[in-house]
Amino acid sequence: MSARSEPGLRAPQSRTEGGTVSALAAPNEVVTRALLRQVNVPGLDRPAALITLDNGFDHTKPNTFGPAGLTSLDEAITTALAANPAFIAVTGKPYIFCVGADIVGLPALADRAQAVEVGRLGHRVFARLKDSTIPTFAFVNGAAMGGGLELALHCHYRTLSGGAAALALPEVSLGLVPGWGGTQLLPNLIGIPAATQVIIQNPLMQNKMLKPKQAAEMGIADVLLEPADFLERSLEWAAGVVRGEVTVTRPEVDKDMWAGVLYFARQTLDQRLHGAVPAAYKALDLLETAKDADFAAGTAAEDEALADLVFSEELRSGLYAFDLVQRRAKRPAGAPDKGLARPVTKVGIVGAGLMASQLALLFARRLQVPVVLTDLDQARVDKGVGYVHTQIEKAVTKGRMDKGTAAKLYGLVSGSPKAEAFAASTSGQLTSFADCDFVIEAVFEDLNVKKQVWAELEKIVKPEAVLATNTSSLSITAMAEELEHPERVVGFHFFNPVAVLPLLEIVRGERTDDATLATAFAVGKQLRKSSVLVKDAPAFVVNRLLTRFLGTVFAAVDAGTPLDVANSALDPLGLPMRPLALLQLVGPAVAHHVGGTLHAEFPDRFGVSENLKRIAESGQPIVVDDQVNDEVAKLLVVGDQPFTAEQVRQNALDALAQEIRLMLDEGVVAEAQDIDLCMILGAGWPFHLGGVTPYLDRTGTSERVTGKRFLPPGAASLRA
Repeated sequence: MSARSEPGLRAPQSRTEGGTVSALAAPNEVVTRALLRQVNVPGLDRPAALITLDNGFDHTKPNTFGPAGLTSLDEAITTALAANPAFIAVTGKPYIFCVGADIVGLPALADRAQAVEVGRLGHRVFARLKDSTIPTFAFVNGAAMGGGLELALHCHYRTLSGGAAALALPEVSLGLVPGWGGTQLLPNLIGIPAATQVIIQNPLMQNKMLKPKQAAEMGIADVLLEPADFLERSLEWAAGVVRGEVTVTRPEVDKDMWAGVLYFARQTLDQRLHGAVPAAYKALDLLETAKDADFAAGTAAEDEALADLVFSEELRSGLYAFDLVQRRAKRPAGAPDKGLARPVTKVGIVGAGLMASQLALLFARRLQVPVVLTDLDQARVDKGVGYVHTQIEKAVTKGRMDKGTAAKLYGLVSGSPKAEAFAASTSGQLTSFADCDFVIEAVFEDLNVKKQVWAELEKIVKPEAVLATNTSSLSITAMAEELEHPERVVGFHFFNPVAVLPLLEIVRGERTDDATLATAFAVGKQLRKSSVLVKDAPAFVVNRLLTRFLGTVFAAVDAGTPLDVANSALDPLGLPMRPLALLQLVGPAVAHHVGGTLHAEFPDRFGVSENLKRIAESGQPIVVDDQVNDEVAKLLVVGDQPFTAEQVRQNALDALAQEIRLMLDEGVVAEAQDIDLCMILGAGWPFHLGGVTPYLDRTGTSERVTGKRFLPPGAASLRA
């Protein structure tokens, strides 16, 4: 079926009502226009009105709503209603529906009254679709987040493309709440358990997004359609609804469980955040309101909550963090000209353990080139390749990968024992590693072991092949110093789990050349990682800071502070993990090893804890179900000068401030923003802290410890 467009329906130019919109005008707003046209749909006696949201850019600059954009939509709805169409539908430009409010303009709001008006404006415009006597549809053709998803929720019906990149209400992660009806409409559409997951839980879990199938199963969309011919199929489906041939049924929402779900959610927030994220608690309150309040009262409550949060420190930190992740991460500071990058047509991975196997799967999936694993013997190689195959099988079983892609990946990943992989070429026959363009090692964290690997590899790989190391703390320069071509060695430090954490620390040794570095950044981009350029310094960024942080906490334990007091001391920050849980995730043995490496370099700041060594040697878990393991406590030999929780917390913050200042002075990264980006993407530190430096600034820790702020006033905080 083809839909034919008719001329004659055009949205008038934007205007204001009593100056309200002009007063709210956002500086440098990229206006998303609501482009209106008539569409003749077979089987209907009159045209439909189709509104397409389009800011004039391609999909790399998604549609967002500022005051002018909302005004354009308002006027398009007015024109559409006047024409009395068969139905009104809203869709987006290719690949993008709308990703919400133009948050860049929020810091420009002058006072609380303006913040309230921003909420009211969105509510007033969107409500016209909800209250329309003419059927309204959202054809969600691509990414729909925040206010974009809320716009769709106001429509009577929703179609969803299976190719939509993601759907979410991510506001809580920024320090906001869904402020244009989301907290009131969603729970009454899909039920309070699922709504709580979308509005609170997902944003606090590294801003987790919904895939189209998940959103459809939840009931956010009424029908899931294939991306091909999505608009035509949506028009056809909508016509069926209007003619009465398609019946949309939605399960009745169970309100008996409402209070219980929210009680449990509040308990979970208290245990995890300890009041550190005001937006999450505001969202809970709004979800509670949604049970019985009429829509007008519920949206008025959203307006007030939004206004409260707009002038919070947490939001300013959240906006700063959002900008880092969305902009700075895509333009790495100090990266060389990408034109210097060499093509990578084959990848070699030295090691076949868990980390190496994860890397093999990632390289094969993203680069779509042959990947060869090697290890000491065939059994280890088989285990590594087997892991990759198992993960591919799981992806197919769960519907995350089609069988054709799986078959291709099976063929791309292979392995051979070191004796064969590193053997010298004979009779013109290349060994499995000889024609690799990019080789990465993930072997035991020992400098001599790694140097031996590179010495052997250099004899068989071509001179321009990049040699990358996944070391977490060792010197790239020292690793390459005895090689004939040290300029091609680069640090390529991933974070575990490899498939989840987006950070890649790319480390430049003293002799790493620009071509090698450019190739490393190009590969990082292909892997869909956010790369940060790091100087060759002990433990680089994330591990250095986390080791200093954990070392300070554990020093308090050594002094006699009870484990449970030390473990809960940082609760007011709302970190994703308590210190001992983080230590357990890293592994006591790994933490002790990295700590020893840093102690050798900086003995005055990094101690070596015999208690941590005892725990590592015992193999006992430090925490069980978020509680300190009593068996571990019995292993400790401690002093008699315990710290209070406040002292532990302040000591840890002071240590972070001192270490960050030293790292910046040493030129480990270009700016404090790169420190924050690393902590957000590599350690999961939350947006409401802005990573770490905004929090240290606003608590006065930076100036007290180092004599100055890390960021200028207003960069990630309220202006004075």
